[in-house]
Amino acid sequence: MLVSLELRPKASKAMVYQSPLIAVFMTLITSMVMFWLMDTDPFLAINAYFIEPVSTLDGVAELLVKATPLILIALGLSVGFQANIWNIGAEGQLTLGAIFSGGIALAYFDVDTPFLLPAMLVFGVLGGMFWAAIPAILKVRYNTNEILTSLMLTYVGLLLLSYLIHGPLRDPDGFNFPESRLFHDSALLPIIIEGSRLHIGFLLTLFIAVLTWMLLIKHIIGFQIRVIGMAPAAARFAGFKQKKLIWITLLFSGGAAGLAGAFEVSGPIGQIVPVISPGYGFTAIIVAFLGRLHPLGVVLAGILMALTYLGGDAAQITMNLPNAVTGVFQGMLLFFLLASDVLIRYRFKIGSIKKETT
Repeated sequence: MLVSLELRPKASKAMVYQSPLIAVFMTLITSMVMFWLMDTDPFLAINAYFIEPVSTLDGVAELLVKATPLILIALGLSVGFQANIWNIGAEGQLTLGAIFSGGIALAYFDVDTPFLLPAMLVFGVLGGMFWAAIPAILKVRYNTNEILTSLMLTYVGLLLLSYLIHGPLRDPDGFNFPESRLFHDSALLPIIIEGSRLHIGFLLTLFIAVLTWMLLIKHIIGFQIRVIGMAPAAARFAGFKQKKLIWITLLFSGGAAGLAGAFEVSGPIGQIVPVISPGYGFTAIIVAFLGRLHPLGVVLAGILMALTYLGGDAAQITMNLPNAVTGVFQGMLLFFLLASDVLIRYRFKIGSIKKETT
């Protein structure tokens, strides 16, 4: 008996959008089995992981704080992914955005001006775009694989951050700890909900989601991005400039990641530290696909993935569960999402093995 995969004549469009819900459901079921194998009450664990963290206003605010960089980075990545431009180095671009933005805050540490924060955000975007421009130019000029170059540059960016925070950017009055000065109040994002850490960056992220939707749906560039991703031959026949779109998508995704880095250092962190992100740049890849590369879906998926970070911290405190459970949740979610995508496009075919006769 031989089991193989056969391409379906036509993929179900309804299932394409329902599959993220199926993946979430399967992740919950599998996680309950995992908790049971760990001798932990599955229902108590799910409650501690997904319900208790958002049972208060402060919890909801913290959820949105963690969702902000995930949504912002995933919005940029989703634009490139639709054109089959695979930027995997958003973590490094976030780091460079934080360095550029925090560098401006430290350079004008004693200056109280309303222009400081906007300048920080602009330089954060420029930092991310600068780091994304390296794989862009290598792709355009030498046809270098952008997956490898963007990913390797991530570790270069992290090493650069480590060097700066242990050297030029270290607080001279910080007792030799590897961290910068605390930023001036004029370099911090305004708080939306008093007493929480929810900052105006979340509202700016929602605004950028709307702009991304308009770019993809209403603008000619968005049309070209979708065509070149679905039918490259047709795009070439229509005269679309592929190199131009490579630059646009990589710079857009890099700028979004850099802005996320600026939000982090000018928001919940308030200074430059050795670890800016717990892996938002990589998790945002899952967010982009879970949201089906659509801005609205990315916003919802970003909030869901932020809950895995928040729930992991809460479950570690209340139930003594390992923090690695967060990574397991994210991995299972990606696995079931990819499995659903395979079954949407293919179906199982059962047949017998034919024996050759001589």
